[in-house]
Amino acid sequence: MAPQQLFRALVSAQWVAEALRAPRAGQPLQLLDASWYLPKLGRDARREFEERHIPGAAFFDIDQCSDRTSPYDHMLPSAAHFAEYAGRLGVGAATHVVVYDASDQGLYAAPRVWWMFRAFGHRAVSLLDGGFRHWLRQGLPLSSGKSRPAPAEFHAALDPAFVKTYKDIKENLESRRFQVVDARATGRFRGTEPEPRDGNSNAQRAGRSGFWGPPWR
Repeated sequence: MAPQQLFRALVSAQWVAEALRAPRAGQPLQLLDASWYLPKLGRDARREFEERHIPGAAFFDIDQCSDRTSPYDHMLPSAAHFAEYAGRLGVGAATHVVVYDASDQGLYAAPRVWWMFRAFGHRAVSLLDGGFRHWLRQGLPLSSGKSRPAPAEFHAALDPAFVKTYKDIKENLESRRFQVVDARATGRFRGTEPEPRDGNSNAQRAGRSGFWGPPWR
């Protein structure tokens, strides 16, 4: 088992570069590129990954590692599905996972994958500060081609403290037991700007949770 300690939420590009040059004994490192883009942007995250990525990284496909039976987008997969998927990407119980993405904002989809690992009980997970964009600016090494990580055995168990159900949110309207934070931009929060995903406004009125939502069950 990985040591039960808190790992830094952010690690620097320099820290990752040094860890790749001099791996730490007993603490394997696995980098995951979790890039994801809105369809209207016309970007192919997997193709871009194969063109260039951080050495040793594997591609984490959020579309694939989700509950494909749900009518809602990107709902959490089962613990068994997540464990199998993470294991195929070379993540084991002792692996320190560092997640990044190649968005123009620095980080966009990667925090979702960081949260997924935490939700499924894996504490040894960090985000690459500044993402792939910062890595490129630093002129650090790159690789290309498809990744072929050695499979590992990974166990997952969903921690219910990391999610709230539809019922929890509805009850909280009266109880006010916890604070709900809407992290969207001001215009979207106030309904004065269009949703970036085509057709998402109607879906939201019907109770759809969208890309970042946990599994509302």
